[in-house]
Amino acid sequence: MKRIFDILASFFGLIFLLPFLLVIALLIKIKMPGPALFRQKRAGRYGKSFTIYKFRSMTVDHSGGTVSVKGDKRITPLGAKLRRYKLDELPELWNVLIGDMSFVGPRPDMPEYVDRLQGEARLILNLRPGITGPASLKYAREEELLASVQDPIKYNDEVLWPDKVRLNLDYYHNWSFFKDIKIIFSTIFGSEHE
Repeated sequence: MKRIFDILASFFGLIFLLPFLLVIALLIKIKMPGPALFRQKRAGRYGKSFTIYKFRSMTVDHSGGTVSVKGDKRITPLGAKLRRYKLDELPELWNVLIGDMSFVGPRPDMPEYVDRLQGEARLILNLRPGITGPASLKYAREEELLASVQDPIKYNDEVLWPDKVRLNLDYYHNWSFFKDIKIIFSTIFGSEHE
């Protein structure tokens, strides 16, 4: 049922949102020289890598880590608006349609994080990564949180990431289609979830 919903919802979502997606892509091309789409290798189901598609929100040829914080100089003004309303994530509907991702699941990590999963936590790899999920909702203001700490990378690795693993493992053990729908609505309407 989960996969059938993903296919139908992403297919009709892409068709319905196509004019809006084209407008965003055009704005990026005008305001931010370079490609409209950002492509990056992420860890998917069973730890296999796949290419994630997002609208580009950072400057081209930037240097910096994989952790971004609010006010990051790499993020353009238009990119900040896209990220604030999660519009940069919309091209991931294509990832959902082709089976790399699901609407709901753990956010896809960088490949190097897969080896950090130990023991029962590796069960998370049985899930397709999601556009949203319990951890995404809890840390919807993650960039602001990371901007408030002295060492964002250390805080992410030692505090945020382990808690996300806990939330994702709980999602794995307690999945239901109703919960997925609830998480999707909470994401759209900005409700908090834990």
